[in-house]
Amino acid sequence: MLRRVTAATERGAAPDRELADEAQRICQALLRIDTTNPPGNERPAAELVADELARAGLDPRLLERTPGRTNVVARLRGDGTRAPLLLTAHLDVVEADPSSWRRPPFSGELADGCLWGRGAVDMKNMAAMCVALLGRLAREKRPLSRDIIFAAVADEEAGCDEGSAFLCREHADLVRAEYAIGEGGGFTLRLAGQTLYPVQVAEKGLLWLKARVRGTPGHGSMPREDSAVVRLAAAIARLGARALPVHPPPILHEFFRQATARAPAVLRALVPRLLTPALAPAVLRLLPDKSVARGLAALLSNTASPTVFRAGNKTNVIPGVAECEIDGRILPGQTADDLLRELREVMGPDVELETLRSTPPMETRPYESPLFDNIVRVMADHAPGALVVPYLLPGFTDGQFFSRIGARWYGFAPVRLPEDLRFAELFHGNDERIPVEGLRWGAGVLADLVQRFCAKEGSS
Repeated sequence: MLRRVTAATERGAAPDRELADEAQRICQALLRIDTTNPPGNERPAAELVADELARAGLDPRLLERTPGRTNVVARLRGDGTRAPLLLTAHLDVVEADPSSWRRPPFSGELADGCLWGRGAVDMKNMAAMCVALLGRLAREKRPLSRDIIFAAVADEEAGCDEGSAFLCREHADLVRAEYAIGEGGGFTLRLAGQTLYPVQVAEKGLLWLKARVRGTPGHGSMPREDSAVVRLAAAIARLGARALPVHPPPILHEFFRQATARAPAVLRALVPRLLTPALAPAVLRLLPDKSVARGLAALLSNTASPTVFRAGNKTNVIPGVAECEIDGRILPGQTADDLLRELREVMGPDVELETLRSTPPMETRPYESPLFDNIVRVMADHAPGALVVPYLLPGFTDGQFFSRIGARWYGFAPVRLPEDLRFAELFHGNDERIPVEGLRWGAGVLADLVQRFCAKEGSS
């Protein structure tokens, strides 16, 4: 079924200025706290979140596996007639090189209509919106049919061990819910003149590897044909030059079917070719926008990106071992063994592959549910004419762990972006920032969704 949102008004729902002000204030405060992971040190951000929630009358709990790697869990009680809803956001961020930014990455500066800072869209914006919303609901004491749980977690950017994995293993009863809303969707996406809002219902699995080649050490003045460095470099070059096989999963077929249902005929004709393994590489090469081609390629195949290279410690010594860490991602329907087999075919038999970390793909099946239907209805009021579409995320989120203890995961951290800002270029990129009006709009969308989904029957 085509999920075009419609509404009687062309303008969308009226903004909730008080809620938006709170979300903006909290987001700016969080952006000013450096939670770069590693080392993380999420505690100052967690304490800020906990203080905000406590002032609203909630009883937040600070939970750590390791000192300084702090999570916050708070629960707003409903009447229990329906199972809980979990809202979640991670507090850690990836590194940022200040010399490559136009504004300091931990300034939270308000400039050019945006809040600037590492974490602005990934994902201190969602944390701020959730805190503002829970505070509002707690103060107003609205009757709810569900408990609403909020978990602000550590360590998502480095694998979740200190955050969602820890909570689901050691404190599952505090965060167990029927549905969970987190990152991975809700941002403005434009395709062939249409405005889309993706809802993440699947994500690729993780396979972090160490590739290793052994050779004979020697003096740097006498190059060796069996140099471990040269052989590993050649294997990595083959990996960079050769795309891995195409395996489009069913959720990707569904995304394209809905996203292009009203697109020009030329684009609709192109999609079946893109989803055909034998034709997809040629179609990707023809796309003029290389960033779009990269994004699509990551959804069609298992992927492997070399990220860290290590060999030797003296300029005049040929090392006997060379190693490279590889970030591998696994499509739904594929396994870690499938990706390992594909890598061995490309890199060759003399490259040892050691698994460092592996998690399976995650998929909410079936993705349609009362919560998904509510997202569609809410977006009808806030983004009239836009399409709400199910989406596969090429990265991983905390959803992989919360889903293991029973939650149906939906990535929906709403933010409205202008045409000159692309979400894919903001997260983990230089000059990460969020449009103030887009953040304020998102706070209203999230509040409307949660209140409708959790309201006690007959209440307003």
